[in-house]
Amino acid sequence: MNEAISPIQLILEATLPVQLVMLSLLVLSILSWVMIVQRAMVLNAASRGVQSFEERFWSGMDLSQLYKEGTQMQRDDVPIVGIENIFRAGFKEFMRLRQQVSVDKEAIMEGAQRAMRVAFSREEEKLERHLAFLASVGSVSPYVGLFGTVIGIMNSFIGLASQTQATLQVVAPGIAEALIATAMGLFAAIPAVVAYNRYSSSVDTITGSYVTFTDEFSSILHRQVHSE
Repeated sequence: MNEAISPIQLILEATLPVQLVMLSLLVLSILSWVMIVQRAMVLNAASRGVQSFEERFWSGMDLSQLYKEGTQMQRDDVPIVGIENIFRAGFKEFMRLRQQVSVDKEAIMEGAQRAMRVAFSREEEKLERHLAFLASVGSVSPYVGLFGTVIGIMNSFIGLASQTQATLQVVAPGIAEALIATAMGLFAAIPAVVAYNRYSSSVDTITGSYVTFTDEFSSILHRQVHSE
């Protein structure tokens, strides 16, 4: 009775093109998992930052004191993420323009809102970073694996043509290595697709909180500048 061939042995004995396909899928899988873990840390930090900062912001603390706390955190090398960066950009520009006597109230508001929009774009870019890579891995990996499968099956039939007797034992190794390429393509694609969909939803939720805060903070600044 013939011994069963292990998947590792099939991979080592595969043809060079199939091995290159498998290697590329392995690299894509490793990179995607690195991105998955890294994105999870970034999005979790941003989500916690929204909750933590909004609690401080709506606690009734003076805005100047809140800005000073952020400045002290920067001096202490404490990372400031997401929504607080939007607040700091808007409040800094607001205070800078308000100190200039020649600037009217509408120009002050426009400057503060413009600064917050720029900060929002930067924070959104940070959240969406590497998501396109996960989407690409999820969409391309199955086709890369299928390419390896086609090559493996083609090699099996080419080898079969040189045999005097066609048996399953002759074509089985080639077909098996071809199916391993398909499996590796799915192994790389499925986690990337799941992570991309989940993280895209998280980004939408977080950026929605940013937009809501920006509108609310703009209203507060508007009331403050027109009450003077």
